Amino acid sequence: MAGSVTVVVGTQWGDEGKGKLVDLLSTDADLCIRFQGGGNAGHTVVNSYGDFKLHLIPCGIFNPACMCIMGTGTVVDPQDLLTELDNLKQRSVSTDNLFVSDRAHVVMPYHKILDKVEDEARGAYRVDTTGRGIGPAYTDKVARIGIRFHDLLSESVLRDKLAVVLRRHNAIVTHIYNQPPFDEERLLADCLSWGEQLKTRIIDTVPLVRSALQSGKKIILEGQLSAMKDLDWGSYPFVTSSSPTAAGAAAGSGIPPRSIDRIIGVSKAYSTQVGTGPMPTELQNE
Repeated sequence: MAGSVTVVVGTQWGDEGKGKLVDLLSTDADLCIRFQGGGNAGHTVVNSYGDFKLHLIPCGIFNPACMCIMGTGTVVDPQDLLTELDNLKQRSVSTDNLFVSDRAHVVMPYHKILDKVEDEARGAYRVDTTGRGIGPAYTDKVARIGIRFHDLLSESVLRDKLAVVLRRHNAIVTHIYNQPPFDEERLLADCLSWGEQLKTRIIDTVPLVRSALQSGKKIILEGQLSAMKDLDWGSYPFVTSSSPTAAGAAAGSGIPPRSIDRIIGVSKAYSTQVGTGPMPTELQNE
């Protein structure tokens, strides 16, 4: 098959069936890239292996010949990723074809705590986040204090970066939310453990993606959530912290916009939405 780059995105509020479509498209794909988000959404896949709910790993994982990448634009909880990998292995699904961009940001334990207390503090204006730490992880990314996956491979780098970020976050949780401070040594140990377990999967994905483009490979860019959850174009503030649109696919994957050949927007017959926020077709009665 001739090379092509296809983006799959949701056009409503999520849960449109993107996972099923990506699973079908990736049967003859060479590369499948998750370009944004983290474990705050689930892609349901039903195939010959069984029924699966993937929160992090691209749906192309079921094709051993398809290389799967957690892209630069994603934020990933390493412990959740290890759990998801283990679940797939237990069900005889090979995961040797999964890699994580060394530029992807790490969702840390303190992000989940901050996610919970900050949403509760909004009171009537809370957005009912999934509590998986996605928003705070992207906040750290924008504030330029985030931990990236290549940092997990260096103890000295981790020590320096954790010292900086914890000065900020410990001040917030102790003085504003009356929560106990985060333990720097425990976090360091967790990070080093994750790095050791994932070191063969953490790579610079840029040369790989460029090579696939130049070789005319078939590439799938897999988005999560939907257009109405986009940070800029969705029903703000009831949105996610990234760009799940085709525009976000280029930045989050490292594929130039002009290299994208096809954009597939997925819809379903009736809309549903997880969490709070405006929805024109919402039924208020039972």
